[in-house]
Amino acid sequence: MIKIILDTNVVVSALIQRSFPFLIVNEIFSNDKTELCLSDELFIEYFNVLKRKKFEKYPEFVANAQSLLLDLYNRAVLYHPTIHLHVITDTGDNKLLELAVTCKANFLITGNTNDFTIKEYEGTKIISPRAYWETYIR
Repeated sequence: MIKIILDTNVVVSALIQRSFPFLIVNEIFSNDKTELCLSDELFIEYFNVLKRKKFEKYPEFVANAQSLLLDLYNRAVLYHPTIHLHVITDTGDNKLLELAVTCKANFLITGNTNDFTIKEYEGTKIISPRAYWETYIR
């Protein structure tokens, strides 16, 4: 079983364009070999970001976002990190590493190369959607 974490920017991108994030999200739902790891804190961030007004300009975004959130929540395995890390400068992103350590994720998939300058943390590979798709899926 491959355990992955999707950064919020990957979920947003999957809803806006049919690129690597979209393909990865579809792959999660089409096989039983991938475990999507989620925490309450990360799910709340998904929810809060996806309800921003700026996304209303995309056709059917709100309905698609609500549907995807429900599907992700139902498909994911929920973890409850109890550790608190201070590794990433953007302190809000540390929750992703806390989840990664807790669930022993194989991959943290993110488009945020500004804050995630490390390639690995405690055994979790930090990788872009494109690199993940081209290296591990295709």
